[in-house]
Amino acid sequence: MSARAMTARRPVRRHVRRVAVSIVIVGLILALILGLALLAPWIAPADPTRQVLMMRLKPPGTLAANGQLYLLGTDDLGRDLLSRILFGAQVSLAVATLSVLVSTLVGVALGMIAAWLRGWVEVAIMRLVDIMLSIPAVLLAVLTVAVLGPGFFKLILVLGLTRWPRYTRVAYGQTLQVANLPYIKASELAGAGSARILLRHVLPNIAGPLLIIVTAEFGLMILFEAGLSFLGLGIQPPAPSWGSIMSVGRQYVERAWWIVAFPGGCLFLLVFSVNVMGDWLRDRLDPRFRAR
Repeated sequence: MSARAMTARRPVRRHVRRVAVSIVIVGLILALILGLALLAPWIAPADPTRQVLMMRLKPPGTLAANGQLYLLGTDDLGRDLLSRILFGAQVSLAVATLSVLVSTLVGVALGMIAAWLRGWVEVAIMRLVDIMLSIPAVLLAVLTVAVLGPGFFKLILVLGLTRWPRYTRVAYGQTLQVANLPYIKASELAGAGSARILLRHVLPNIAGPLLIIVTAEFGLMILFEAGLSFLGLGIQPPAPSWGSIMSVGRQYVERAWWIVAFPGGCLFLLVFSVNVMGDWLRDRLDPRFRAR
């Protein structure tokens, strides 16, 4: 190999190393947050809903008379902020995971059906997608929650049923490409039913692009849950949620900055890590990016 070729490959190798280091770091952050959320009932230093009014608005590192250390301080009702953040991580991850699952199932099913059956079914489904996409997702979610009322399962349904059109469009376009491949036609001639073909042959071949959408939507669902809880339309007190914690903290931001700063920092790290991981998956799974 010539010296010029080796010199040209050095920047590429440095870029690959930087990307690898970034992926390892964000992977460790995601694993840490997930692990802390799962282990919250065992590692949280206190009951996240227990109020100690004598200890309200205490700064990080405060040591109570009974020997309890408030590592991240307390909120306006004297509740341990670290415990509330740990249990709030459970809520954020659970809402994001279940809402993405709902929107994926609904959107992918409708998109594949529209592309496979064509005709008036295709027109009806895709026009409904256009209508849904013309309405701002945040506004639609806020209006729906305001009508149905707040709550954990209602929040999941609202977020899931307002984000399905994006999956439908991707599944529709990918299914149209796969439906004309020779092995699909061979399966039809062999007598395989539509459901079997879609589930056994089409779905595995369109899973890559759908996985990219899932990672992007997962970060958005976390933000939507935090935003709705911040507005009082999501998880209701006394249940902990990062958004509701920050909503309380904004009233005391000058006196107790930690109530907003710590859950906000956790929210930033989680969404940033998910987005970086999503970009990496896109580069690995999307042929257009692999070809560059």
